[in-house]
Amino acid sequence: MASQLKVTAPFVCLFLVYLVGWADAAGECGRMPINAAATSLSPCLVAASNVRAKVSPACCTKVNALIKSAPRCLCTVLLSPLAKKVGIKPAIAITVPKRCNIKSRPAGKKCGRYTVP
Repeated sequence: MASQLKVTAPFVCLFLVYLVGWADAAGECGRMPINAAATSLSPCLVAASNVRAKVSPACCTKVNALIKSAPRCLCTVLLSPLAKKVGIKPAIAITVPKRCNIKSRPAGKKCGRYTVP
């Protein structure tokens, strides 16, 4: 019986570590890391930095897909350190879904100190 405990205790510990890691991975962007989600929105870099810039169709496609799959992820990405590092301005970036005419955008929802138009 003691030998079974020695074998199962490490297994239980590893299983708990796995569960904690899995729960942590299922955040605002699902299983996709925030940096990967941010990188997927690279076609939006100009539009997210300049309110007068035309939003590309590629950007609108990516934003629409992200809103459909994980709507809170967009806000998380816009407020991420990576977004800030590459020059994204959250107050401008939050307007991209409206500028893309995405009807299913989370209009009126808060994103940090910003409200989605």
